[in-house]
Amino acid sequence: MAAITTLTVLLITYLSFPVKGVRVEGARMYDESSVADALADHASLLTLNRQLLEDRVESNVWVESAKVNESWKSGIVTVQVEERRPVLYAEADGREIILSSDGRELPGLGGASLDRMELDRDQVREILEFANMLHETGISLDSVDEIDGEGITTTVEGRSVIFSRAVSDRQAVALENIMAQHPDARVFDLRSPGRVVVGAPVQGNTKSDTRG
Repeated sequence: MAAITTLTVLLITYLSFPVKGVRVEGARMYDESSVADALADHASLLTLNRQLLEDRVESNVWVESAKVNESWKSGIVTVQVEERRPVLYAEADGREIILSSDGRELPGLGGASLDRMELDRDQVREILEFANMLHETGISLDSVDEIDGEGITTTVEGRSVIFSRAVSDRQAVALENIMAQHPDARVFDLRSPGRVVVGAPVQGNTKSDTRG
């Protein structure tokens, strides 16, 4: 009899906090119905595994991060999604490649307006390594703009950054600090090993060197 009573109490408690709806914020390419599919029928806020749901949402290639919150008052589960943004559209060795700001390959442009570039495998590798390094440092790569014999020109947090060959960890860390110290500078040049060259902010071609 006691076991039946306990089961009844648990069932009443379970049904007292049902998931009444799901809201997805920040999604453009991610299919919002996938969140509802990830929740069991008659799901309860008491048994909601937020980490598991976040992991399932982040398993989608378009999703860089997901944060799940629940409202005990309304019964609504909110999933805040940060999607990956394409920064490079290229053809390399006869294959189209679209890369995100954190170096992941994406299945499409996702509405981004990027011109297709003709690259070789080494250039793709350099861009991929650069994107990953910036991402780990906490800097946002906006786009890859131009590639020529002088180097690779990119937009990083709204300003031009030029690089060629490998960029060192020290240069990436220095870049973050130097960009903050020079808010008016237009160009940051990483082509010299171990050095960040800051473009003149107003007039002239004078540049100041800062070691990475």
